[in-house]
Amino acid sequence: MQILTIHIFVSLGFICRDILSEYSRQVIELGSCLLKLTSEALGLDPNHLLDMGCGAGLAVLGHYYPPCPQPELTIGAPDHTDYDFITILLQDHVGGFKILYQNQWIDVHPKQGALIVNAGDLLQACISLYLKLNIVAILLVTNDKFVSSRHKVVANKVDPRVSVASFFMTETLQVIEPIKELLSKDNPAKYRGTTAKEYVDYFRAKGIDGTSALLHFKIQIN
Repeated sequence: MQILTIHIFVSLGFICRDILSEYSRQVIELGSCLLKLTSEALGLDPNHLLDMGCGAGLAVLGHYYPPCPQPELTIGAPDHTDYDFITILLQDHVGGFKILYQNQWIDVHPKQGALIVNAGDLLQACISLYLKLNIVAILLVTNDKFVSSRHKVVANKVDPRVSVASFFMTETLQVIEPIKELLSKDNPAKYRGTTAKEYVDYFRAKGIDGTSALLHFKIQIN
């Protein structure tokens, strides 16, 4: 099993550094649990996804969305999917986070003590849900058995919104491809192998436009 090591920049403020370090450790523990449960849901050994390196890297990103006097004219974060394996999101009381489910945008209302878990492109869950002892299993590696969730953030005119997103990735040169144990003659690979670096580079070059970067890596099957 690959173990993730936390590197906290020394330049961070003392209080922020300690809080981020402790939060990251707890998020890693939760992420490892989610990846084990996902492996089991796929009929694999509990450590399968961890052994593949799906939890070998963690990026923690803070978001600040200021209030907007005319929120209908803008958006906090446009429609997109995440390019990681799983994302664990901590949001404040303001709200504004939405997911696309059955062609409808659904509000994910803030709930005290709850986290949001999104499946990313590199792992692919039907819906992102709250995690409060209710766990959602998680794409490319599952060969569409799980689908990454499209989501966005809408602006509001009253309060600023703050959130912290933790993205689980793998090493940049790690080859990512559909899990062989999930493939068969009737269920061939739908995506070509790639590296995390190639996928992220393409994702960033394409930009956030409401379409999935996965389409670029899909194998055309006659």
